[in-house]
Amino acid sequence: MSDSKKTIVIVEDDDGMRRALQRLLRLAGYDALAYESAEALASAGGIENVWCLVLDVQLPGASGPALYAQLGQPRPPAVFITSHDNETTRLAVANAGGMHCLVKPFAGTDLLGILAALEMQ
Repeated sequence: MSDSKKTIVIVEDDDGMRRALQRLLRLAGYDALAYESAEALASAGGIENVWCLVLDVQLPGASGPALYAQLGQPRPPAVFITSHDNETTRLAVANAGGMHCLVKPFAGTDLLGILAALEMQ
């Protein structure tokens, strides 16, 4: 059964939030890998088998939108998360090709709802 799990990569610099997201996604039946920065993800290896990304907008080093924009095509869908809901943030996410952005704090069901919709596509 673990072979059928979809892999989601989380890139979030806040330890507590990163662990909570990883726990939520694992309980929902996903394989969740978590990293504290874009650079940590890059040093861990490729993301060729990743189904979806959950990316914090503001990270130390490369931002979530910068990380997503530099990924080659085809790239997995991404759900961006941010504490800073403003025009600059929304524009950065849109320019990177992001379609989904959740504002912290958000309900876990909001993230799971987006993921369910992505599975239907």
